Formats: sequence, C-alpha cells, structure tokens
Amino acid sequence: MDGKDIHLTQIEYKIVAFLARNPGRVMTYDAIMIHVWGPYLTADNKILRVNMANIRRKLEKNPAEPQYIQTEIGVGYRIAEEDI
Repeated sequence: MDGKDIHLTQIEYKIVAFLARNPGRVMTYDAIMIHVWGPYLTADNKILRVNMANIRRKLEKNPAEPQYIQTEIGVGYRIAEEDI
C-alpha cells in the first residue's frame, strides 16, 4: 500500500483472497465463513466482522468509507472489480 508491505494474518489473507477471486460479486457472510473457517465454523459471524475491521484498517485510507471492500448490509462483502 503506497509502496509499503501490508502484513495480514493468515485468516485476513484467506478472506481477502476469497473476495479477490470473486471481484464485483457479493460473497455472503456464510460463504466467506465456510471458506475460511471450514469445519471450525461457528454460527456467530462476529469473528468475520472483527477480521474485516482489521483488514480495512490495514488496506483502506479511511476505513469508515471503504474503497476496496464494500459491505452489503445483511448479505456479505464485495471487493470492487476495478481495484483488483
């Protein structure tokens, strides 16, 4: 980012990579959680929201107004096509 390396945790990387493989498409909370946590999945998506907040702090200039990863409220997340 701006010529600097960004260090993501393994979970954060899995989330970003999954979204990046599906640019412009909304990935549901469940689809992301199944892909990232697999058999260790819990019914609560709070852990996904926490990880997404951490990702935005690292990737976005203004995490409150994300440019790269948008939230589709009540559905999931989508990574912008033009930013891939």
